[in-house]
Amino acid sequence: MSKSVPTGRPVALAVHTDPGLASTAVTLACDCYVHLYGAIGPGRRAPRYPSDMTDAEWAVVRAAMPVPAWLEGRGERPEVHCHREMIDAVRYLVDNGAKWRSLPTDLPYWRAVYDFFRRWRRHGYVRELGQRCRWRTCCG
Repeated sequence: MSKSVPTGRPVALAVHTDPGLASTAVTLACDCYVHLYGAIGPGRRAPRYPSDMTDAEWAVVRAAMPVPAWLEGRGERPEVHCHREMIDAVRYLVDNGAKWRSLPTDLPYWRAVYDFFRRWRRHGYVRELGQRCRWRTCCG
């Protein structure tokens, strides 16, 4: 069964309906590949930690992100976690020196974050993203 890839959806506002959040919490929808073409709906977790990426940082990271294999038709199943949230979770771990299993519950499940990090490290994306962000900070 082949599935055509849509050209993209406009970025809209999403209202959080999570009972743990205030009913007036409004955030921008995420524009990662998983939200645009994957199996999860619009919206993203509200920033809560100092290590969470700003929109400007996300723009740099988003431009450097590789296209997922499932989107190019090279196999694998579509991802179910937002890439921005995954990177925020890794940044939380680095910033706080926490253990993988100690991730807060509002971030993706620790095993999913660990697998995501391992896959990206194996392909060299973690190093490339780090270099791009450092270059952007000191020279950009």
